[in-house]
Amino acid sequence: MTTDTLDPSPSLLKRPVFHGWALGTLFIATITVLPILWVVNLAFTPSGDIWSHLVETVLSQLVWTTLLLMIGVGTGTFVIGTATAWIVTMCRFPGQGFFAWALLIPMAVPAYVIAYVYTDLFEYAGPLQVLIREIGGFTSRRDYWFPEIRSLGGAITMMTLVLYPYVYLLARTAFLNQSFSVLEAARTLGHGPWKSFFKVALPLARPAIAVGVSLVMMETLNDYGTVDFFAVATFTSGIFDVWLNMNSPSGAAQLSLVLLTFVIILVGLERYQRRRQKFHQSSTPAKPFAGYKLTPLPATVAFLVCALPVTLGFALPAWVLGSYALDFYQDTLEANYWTTVLNSLSLSMLAALIAIVTGVFLAYSLRLGRARWLDLVSRLAALGYAVPGAVLAIGIVMFLGDLDNTIDAFSSAAFGVSTGLIFSGTVIAVTFAYVVRFLSLSFGAAESGLAKITPSMDGAARTLGAGPFTTLRRVHLPMLKSSIMTAALLVFVDCMKELPMTTILRPFDFETLATFVHQYASDELLPEASLAALTIVATGIIPVILLSMTMTKSRPVHSDPKEPTT
Repeated sequence: MTTDTLDPSPSLLKRPVFHGWALGTLFIATITVLPILWVVNLAFTPSGDIWSHLVETVLSQLVWTTLLLMIGVGTGTFVIGTATAWIVTMCRFPGQGFFAWALLIPMAVPAYVIAYVYTDLFEYAGPLQVLIREIGGFTSRRDYWFPEIRSLGGAITMMTLVLYPYVYLLARTAFLNQSFSVLEAARTLGHGPWKSFFKVALPLARPAIAVGVSLVMMETLNDYGTVDFFAVATFTSGIFDVWLNMNSPSGAAQLSLVLLTFVIILVGLERYQRRRQKFHQSSTPAKPFAGYKLTPLPATVAFLVCALPVTLGFALPAWVLGSYALDFYQDTLEANYWTTVLNSLSLSMLAALIAIVTGVFLAYSLRLGRARWLDLVSRLAALGYAVPGAVLAIGIVMFLGDLDNTIDAFSSAAFGVSTGLIFSGTVIAVTFAYVVRFLSLSFGAAESGLAKITPSMDGAARTLGAGPFTTLRRVHLPMLKSSIMTAALLVFVDCMKELPMTTILRPFDFETLATFVHQYASDELLPEASLAALTIVATGIIPVILLSMTMTKSRPVHSDPKEPTT
């Protein structure tokens, strides 16, 4: 057997194989983990009295506020995401088909965009409070009570409205795939929708929901635009403050290390929860569940429950931004709008392309040599998504800065030529950050797609003389086309929305749509930024629709003439 052939036998797949693909995986894992190691190293570098100052002044507040934010957003997304997923999956009511996909649309709206919109609506000079003062005859803010939008509660609300689709998506998928016989058994025992939900469906879906809530909390830790605009002191805003205002990279790294501890605990709890909660289906879930046909009053309640998050999370912000865009689009166009769009599109497309190629490489390398060490290395390479963007950006700044200095010192000593900054402060740094952070999306899609391809395909290709690369190109890639396209769209959209890493790493005088919108909104110029904000939202709608179509096709849920009425 030549070294270029593939033997899909289990004995070989479990054996540590040091082939070119494995060495490539090791190299990718190394360069993606190095920024995190740089943060850890910098955190333990002597920094004078900055750490003691942070401990005495802000650390306890940062810890407490971050915990409250995570708990608040996690609870809110759990309630909204799980409740709406159960309603649209198991209940029949007018509009159910529409809400099945519409409830995903708020995922396309960045949290910082919705924060800008609601601040504009609810602040003291906004239209709502102006109307209240006119109706009540009030002359000052002291004459009436109104909730403060720029607060911790406001930040929790804003993030909940756009992050609940993570829980909804995974919860609905779990509900769609639950055993028909189990749900029918609950029905024959006299359990209506509520009892079936709490005693049967929710326990079965708990592992998937736990994953969704964990993803939400990671996104909460990563948020910068919302907490910065609302002046909420979290670890992310604290890292930016120490880095940029106090000019202390080591202090920012020390805060980053504490934030990484939050992430490690969160990931550990999520995995522990899934380990303790294992449920097995007793029959195939392919048979559609009839569902519960709701009578007019419950149907109205179900309609309102589903309509509220869609309205508040997408429809109302889109309407406000659209009305502003119609009035101020000319101002936006004159503010280098097209250049900003081109910057965002080119960066996001390049990062998506690199992430897809790298993710497929990692997944296929793992398929070729199913060794424990290779699996561990592949997981390390895809670790970036669990690391908050601000932390990752600091690591990349330090890593690339040291790399530039090393190259410059060598070039100056060997050739007498100074190379200057090659990577730091360039588009390369931003692209690298995007790829490191979102590589797990492409790797996960490629791995799950390859898992569905039987090893006999590899064996057939081997007997025809095809090596690993030829097998990948001619057999696997055509079969992975759908998974690759979905992952590419998800990476592209996440790059278009990404703010904290871009803020730190972007070149001088280089704007993306995210930084453009954040800068204008921070200067109280939301109308001038509305067209750019709508552009970000529009790019996110396409993958949301594709996700909804894929989920709907996974298992149809039909009504029948014998379905119970509730």
